[in-house]
Parts: sequence; structure tokens; C-alpha cells
Amino acid sequence: MRRIGSALLAVSMLVGCGPGTQAETPPESAPAAEQQQQAPILTTTNVDVAIECSGILEFANTASYSLLDRYLPSNVVTNLVNRRATTPFTSLADLSTVPLVGPARLKQLEGGARTLDFIDADCVGIVDGIAISRDDQTAIVALVNSIDDSELHDVLPNAWNGAVNLLNARPFTTAQQIADTAGIGDVSFRNIRNSATLSRPLEALFTAINAVPSNGSYGATTLRHFDWWNIASANHYYRDDKTCFGLEPTSIPYGASIRPNLADAAEVRAEVQRAFNYVNGNAHVSPTVRDAGLANLNALTQGRSFKGCIITYENDPWSRNTVHIYVDTTNGFSVMTETWWAE
Repeated sequence: MRRIGSALLAVSMLVGCGPGTQAETPPESAPAAEQQQQAPILTTTNVDVAIECSGILEFANTASYSLLDRYLPSNVVTNLVNRRATTPFTSLADLSTVPLVGPARLKQLEGGARTLDFIDADCVGIVDGIAISRDDQTAIVALVNSIDDSELHDVLPNAWNGAVNLLNARPFTTAQQIADTAGIGDVSFRNIRNSATLSRPLEALFTAINAVPSNGSYGATTLRHFDWWNIASANHYYRDDKTCFGLEPTSIPYGASIRPNLADAAEVRAEVQRAFNYVNGNAHVSPTVRDAGLANLNALTQGRSFKGCIITYENDPWSRNTVHIYVDTTNGFSVMTETWWAE
């Protein structure tokens, strides 16, 4: 774990110091109360620096000229110090606007931050343009090792070959192995990170909905990760009505009718709320999980457009299932609801 107290004390010593005007190393130790361990926190917003890696920015913002000069060329240090005198750095993208700062210089900054204990093993480091935590890495690896073909290609709409290469090379053990896969670049890797980490409150809500006990006559299933193609293309014996929208012609299930308009955020939110209400969610799901999940859904769907299918099927005359599938047309964020009843 990162020694938070030590790092913060180091920052306090570095703030405001110019070239050659500060202690050259952080203190050897800090009071025990300041060395509280901090549990890893999954990155849940679309930022390029995980909380556990924020020491990279602290180092860039506060280290003296002479300290920075140990890890970077002097002309780069001059540019960094001149820029931060105006406004502090808030992201890796912000740092990259400084002349002569590119991926190699960012890795050098990461190295300095790690050496001086601004970051430690809780920060894996900068991978394909984003600084990820150990918890992020675990989520990224788990997703890539388990995700279905159809979803992975939706998450990587502009990296078809990269998706194929990931599917062929898995299982992976590190995020760097994923980033090093041919066809995976900064945008693709960030899409994967976002798919792995940004929807955890919604996933917790879906888990709670799925855990609502069924009385045998009706129920609901809600999913965040699923193989939409196999679900949409499945055939059913007694009734099989499908309406799809936004799909490529080659992806339209046989016999489906085509709806001209895509789904919007309001439609997706209304369907999730319907599934929640269908199983009397307020009686079974805690308000905290419900509110956090719905807020997460609102944030992830705001202003977005979705392709998908609405399917009603019956395997006999005494039951009915209704499936709603929605997939973001740009980043592959997807949700599915299935409600059913039986006599």
C-alpha cells in the first residue's frame, strides 16, 4: 500500500519551491498515524489517472527543479516548471500539452514518483495513455478474459483486428499484456478500462434485481455483460417476435423487423426501471444500491444512442419472455433486461 502520510508530507515540503531551494529527498518516515493504509479504489469515472496514481501529478506539480532534473532532460523540466507556475497539472492529457512531453517523458515522471514514494504497488503505472491502479488491472484482465466476442467488438468498434487478437491470445495476466496486443492502442485500451470499471454501481443493482426471489409465476433478469448476438439470434418454438434497430445488415437476426429509430437514454432508463418495478424492487433492494445504480445508469446513458433488439418469445402457450437489448453505438456499453411470466 502507498504510504499516504509520507507522500503528503513530501508534497508539503515541495510546494512552492523553485530550482535548488528545497530538501532533495522526502523524509525517511512519518508518524504512525500518518501511515494509514488505503484500500485500492476502482476507477469509476473516465479519467486518465487513477486515485492510487495521483502521486504522478503531485510529483509533477510540486517537485523542485533539481528533483525533476534527476529524471527528465533540463529543457523538459524548464517547460514543466514554467507551465505549472500558471496552473497545476490535472491529468496526463494536461501534462502532455507541455512541449517535449510525450509518452516516454510521462513514464520518466512515473519513475520519479515511484522512486520518491509518491506512488507504490497500488499504482500499476501508465499503460497506453492512462495511469491504472492494481484494482483497475484486476478488473481489466477479468473482463478481457471473459467477455463475449460480440461485446468485445462493440467495445472496440474501431479496433476489429485488436479484438480478434485479444480473443485469440487470452487468457492474460496483466494489463500491459493486453495493451501490447497488436491492434490495441490508447483509445482501445481506455475503452476496455471503462467497460471494466465504470458501471460497477449499476452492476450491483443488477445483481440485487437478479437475487429477488421468484414466486414461480414471474421474474426478471438484468445483465451488464452478455452475448447479445447469440441471444438475439436464438430461435424459439411457439412464438418468436423480434424488432431490431441500428444493426448492420449482416447482424440482423433472421425474421426480425426493423425499427428506423435508435434507442435513446430515456428508453434505456425506462426499461431498467420497468424490470426493477416488475419484481417489486423497492421491497427487496436497498435504497442505497438502487439509487447508486440508477444514478450510474443515468451518467452512462446521458446523450447516448443505442442499437439493439426487443424480443418477445414463447416456448409454449402458458409463458412469455420479453427481452430488451441495448448497446451504445460508440463505446459498446450494453444492458439487457428479460422479464417473464408463466401460468
